Amino acid sequence: MSNRTVIISPAPTANGDLHLGHIAGPFLAADVHTRYARAQGREVLLGTGFQDTSTFVVTTAHRRGVTPEHLVATSAAQIEASLAAMGIGIDGYTGDDDRFTKWVVDFIGRLYSAGKLELRTMKFPYSERTGQFLMDGFASGGCPECLAEGCAGLCESCGQLVAAGDLLGVRSTLNPEDPVVLREADVLVLPVERYRDRLRAHFEAHAGGLRPHMAQAMAQMLARPLPDFPVTYPISWGIKVPFPEVAGQTVNPNAEPMAWSMHCSALAAEARKGAEGTEDALWLAGAGSEIVYFLGFDNIYPFAIAGPAMLLAFDGHYELPTRYLTNEFYELDNRKFSTSRGHVVWSRELAAQVPRDLIRFHLAATSPEHQRTSFSRDALARVTSARLVEPWNRVADQVNRWTGRGPLPVSERSRRGAARMAERFAASYELPGFSLNRAAETITDQLARLARREVTGADAGDFCFEVDRLLRGAAPILIDLAAQVLGDDTGADATTFTPASLPRLSPAEAGR
Repeated sequence: MSNRTVIISPAPTANGDLHLGHIAGPFLAADVHTRYARAQGREVLLGTGFQDTSTFVVTTAHRRGVTPEHLVATSAAQIEASLAAMGIGIDGYTGDDDRFTKWVVDFIGRLYSAGKLELRTMKFPYSERTGQFLMDGFASGGCPECLAEGCAGLCESCGQLVAAGDLLGVRSTLNPEDPVVLREADVLVLPVERYRDRLRAHFEAHAGGLRPHMAQAMAQMLARPLPDFPVTYPISWGIKVPFPEVAGQTVNPNAEPMAWSMHCSALAAEARKGAEGTEDALWLAGAGSEIVYFLGFDNIYPFAIAGPAMLLAFDGHYELPTRYLTNEFYELDNRKFSTSRGHVVWSRELAAQVPRDLIRFHLAATSPEHQRTSFSRDALARVTSARLVEPWNRVADQVNRWTGRGPLPVSERSRRGAARMAERFAASYELPGFSLNRAAETITDQLARLARREVTGADAGDFCFEVDRLLRGAAPILIDLAAQVLGDDTGADATTFTPASLPRLSPAEAGR
């Protein structure tokens, strides 16, 4: 039995602010589960941060005409502010400080010293005009696995590792007209194939911790030999490595996830508990931690294949993550969010215009858990009005008729109904079946049921008690409403209840 749950949402790239697509995927889900689990008395640590070592920082800075360093500094502050604006309660927020850099080099250095990394000659796209190797965000083309257009490194469509040298129709992202050739370079790799059988056994043993799309993709990846995973790159942007065979090279950003996750969890423990320890203390075998990721489907390779293979290379020193709650893309008006084309809704801007409980409810109702879903401002107004604002205001008006008249009697029938509501919410919030969609549906169904009731003196206690229990179940999503209203928990077996005054909700259109 785990003593604590360590929840990680992979760090967004520090090349811009967070749009709604980021929030609707891993961040809201991680926050909701964390709030629920803590309400049950469990120890939970939640961490994220930003990643500045990605090559996409360089390509975005080039497109905007600023330095990468300026872009990182601006984006880091924006990301942290946007998480706060949407009520995402982060314990540990990582950055690009010396502590993190030193830990990454130490983590990879231990693999190097133990002989787990090997020198390989690999082919990379190369720009003869600039004299630079092109990988990840620097190289674009077709995925050799699913043929979808994208960049090297990871395929957003199928989740596979995409070696830059294998891209179809490869071109330079920064300079698409530049001639590109393939050139060999020696890099350090992790021979991931050596760990495939153990990875497969681990994920088969924890099949309940994966959503269907990820389970299918993992089964496909682990059913055939895995390619060597480059740990270093022959480029200058990133964390420099001290290994003589690859002098001047940097860490592949997609080789950072396990070291970053450990650092993230250490920061979270320090912030929440005030206790300092080693970066990897919560990940050690026998430490009693369950490691859980809330992440986009496109991030599964570094966090579920290459990263755990690194942990296995330490020969039992570390626990492996057991749960991965993936999401698909959240679109805007049925097209992918795109900052370069101005097709975007920024989280902080929307939170300044619309009550964030309404935003959180709508994102939960439309969260892309198993397939792509889409946001529109009209749908936000329409859905929240019909499913949340109008029925809540009817319910609040009914409760407020009885404010100050308590304590009111609560029947056994009402207590049983409240218990069933709690069970419905628990089924949505617990990790085996976690679903923001179903949690939002439960809020909708129960509000509609209560809004239809005509309350009399005989059942006023029952009604007010059930509204209170509904709000307690909805509290991980409707954080501001819950903070305004809820006091001490009277318990599901209460025989009387004293109602408190309930605020009315403003519609989303009010902020437009």
